Amino acid sequence: MPIKISLDISKILPIFIYMKNIKNNENKIKRERFIRLATVRTNAVIQRLRILGNCANRYIYEYNEEDVKKIFNAIRAVLNEVERKFYVPKENKFKLE
Repeated sequence: MPIKISLDISKILPIFIYMKNIKNNENKIKRERFIRLATVRTNAVIQRLRILGNCANRYIYEYNEEDVKKIFNAIRAVLNEVERKFYVPKENKFKLE
């Protein structure tokens, strides 16, 4: 004998709406946290780079072109590494297709 299941959409629909709202709120919280932290951290990096720029004063410091190249090559390498994190998936999982 088959089992008869009856679904009352009026009782199920509010649950789906509630679950969707929870997911939307989670996404909103994640977005707000990203904006807050990314803004603070980006401004900190910019400020530190400006402070590094103070080393360009030749009346106070002595440096050569090779020193400058080393500094900016190191900065570019880290900048490229961090930028890739935003575009390349973090995990490369094996898939047998």
